[in-house]
Amino acid sequence: MKKKIVLLLCLAVSLTAFSEIRLPQLVSDGMIVQRDAPIKVWGWAAPNEKIDLEFNKAKYQAVADTDGNWLVQIPAQKAGGPYTMTLKATNTLTVKNILVGDVWICSGQSNMETPISRVMSMFGDEINACSNPNIRYVKIPLTYNFHAPQTDVPPCHWVDVTPATAQDFSAVAYFYAKEMYEKTGVPVGIINSSVGGSPAEAWISEEALQPFPALINDKRICESDEFVAEMQKLGSLPGRRWQTVLNAQDKGLNGAIQWSSPACNDQDWATTDLLDNSWGREGRYPANGVFWFRKEVEIPATWAGQAALLFMGRIVDADSVFVNGVFVGTTGYQYPPRNYAVPQGVLKAGKNLVTVRLVSQGGFPEFVKNKPYKLVFNNQEISLEGQWKYKTGALMPAAPGGGITFQYKPVGLYNAMIYPLKNFATKGFLWYQGESNTGRADEYYDLMSALISDWRHLWKTESPFLIVQLANFMEPALLQQNSGWAELRNVQLELSKTIPNTGLAVAIDVGEWNDIHPLNKKDVGKRLALQARKLAYGEKIIADGPVYESYKMEGNKIVVTFKNGTNDLKPVDELKGFAVAGTDGIFKLAKATIQGNQVLVWNDEVSTPAAVRYAWANNPEGANLYNKEGLPASPFQTKGRQ
Repeated sequence: MKKKIVLLLCLAVSLTAFSEIRLPQLVSDGMIVQRDAPIKVWGWAAPNEKIDLEFNKAKYQAVADTDGNWLVQIPAQKAGGPYTMTLKATNTLTVKNILVGDVWICSGQSNMETPISRVMSMFGDEINACSNPNIRYVKIPLTYNFHAPQTDVPPCHWVDVTPATAQDFSAVAYFYAKEMYEKTGVPVGIINSSVGGSPAEAWISEEALQPFPALINDKRICESDEFVAEMQKLGSLPGRRWQTVLNAQDKGLNGAIQWSSPACNDQDWATTDLLDNSWGREGRYPANGVFWFRKEVEIPATWAGQAALLFMGRIVDADSVFVNGVFVGTTGYQYPPRNYAVPQGVLKAGKNLVTVRLVSQGGFPEFVKNKPYKLVFNNQEISLEGQWKYKTGALMPAAPGGGITFQYKPVGLYNAMIYPLKNFATKGFLWYQGESNTGRADEYYDLMSALISDWRHLWKTESPFLIVQLANFMEPALLQQNSGWAELRNVQLELSKTIPNTGLAVAIDVGEWNDIHPLNKKDVGKRLALQARKLAYGEKIIADGPVYESYKMEGNKIVVTFKNGTNDLKPVDELKGFAVAGTDGIFKLAKATIQGNQVLVWNDEVSTPAAVRYAWANNPEGANLYNKEGLPASPFQTKGRQ
């Protein structure tokens, strides 16, 4: 009898829970919904359950279908708020502090994900003063699914921008939203659905990828949950085992005195300049393992006991950092900037010890040049460059690979992080991606054409799709015969020229040679905002730098013409970045001069020029073609897609 009572109670509780109305993660407190478009509110309840909804003094009803799905469509609203939404059925739900404004879907890979906390060294004063309840943000957590499109995303919530919350905002999305709010006065909602390292195909539906059979079959391999689980288990095991052996063999961790301690005697340590990476080689071969570095720094008495900031630039690959034996921070891979807080009470007047434990996983360890290495207190700083002592803690083979990264596989991110957003109306899309497709530029046009069409079909809109072009990166060069980054930039340019309502924010002048995640996200956000103002709001403004349109031959010279409206060219003493090729297809740097709104290009060694390129390199340092609006020309080649 007791068992029957327990079963009946459990059944009653289960039925009650099932019959309660539920809302998706995005429909929650603090959300911004799209103005001047029908507002969809949806969710789940018991089959045939009636739902009453009240919003902005109007009432609406819906009835759940036989599967428990329901949807209410509220007529388009003007910008405003805050409003409260009330839903009643078996239970009552209240969604508070709703604004009506403009919503932008932001996607791509790590440069879209890069948070404001990573760019504070450049924009700290501005961010510390920011506070705007009319700019709100939600980050979709990483998830993927290879079986079917999903109905909701993992738990997440809307936040408005304050100095405390801004640290986690996408930096480029924040600067974009700030610019748009200043121009329109309309609340801006950012939905950031991006994943570091993700290729374009991960964000495209299975239907749209049908022209790419190899990618479809890659997705089918991942449809086995057993396969995914086993590969994930195996993927972490080799790396964990490598780390275990490394730590066990590290003399700096396992001696009587750890090498991070000020008590450690470093008299027999070698010395090196911090930025001289020759210590990280075994003869002609790269070294892997753990290496320790120590430097004594003279601290003035006024700093003693005070909190400070320690900047250790960028390190290949991982590090742990100590000041006077006190651990102040660690980073597990090479790309993030090392900006560590030194707590109060650690620094003392006179000599202080900075220690770095550097772990090399894939060879060629180094402290990356042209990054900040310094201690900072208030507006004073002490350089940490120059001579350091160093000693090898343990040598290791290269760390094993991490196995399959499933979030990079085709369709998975679309199913789990794009499709569930489809009912949330949007003003448009921001896309910052391409680094992971640079080795396959020849298929990128078709992939991105499929993606743009796919998303517009999903949202039933022709809203603007705004692309950030790849920034300059790697060793500077004005010309490379073969550059995967230049090829992909050229494809991005063509996408913006051939797909309607698509804009391009050129970033060829705001990158960093030694950082794939450049800090200057502000100018990128501003250039995206220019494209939005033109395409989404119909402003009659110049949103592009000089856009290549055509060329013609005049003897041994090429005359390059640019799109009208972008061709008010900015005069310069010496125009750089152009190259010409003859019929042999070998490009040579060329002389170039501005003539009105055209550019004349030539090389006296090329008597019969057949093609011209501009800024054709991974990092075309010195390329300087701008219009008078101060916007850079996109890299291009005259031959177009083959």
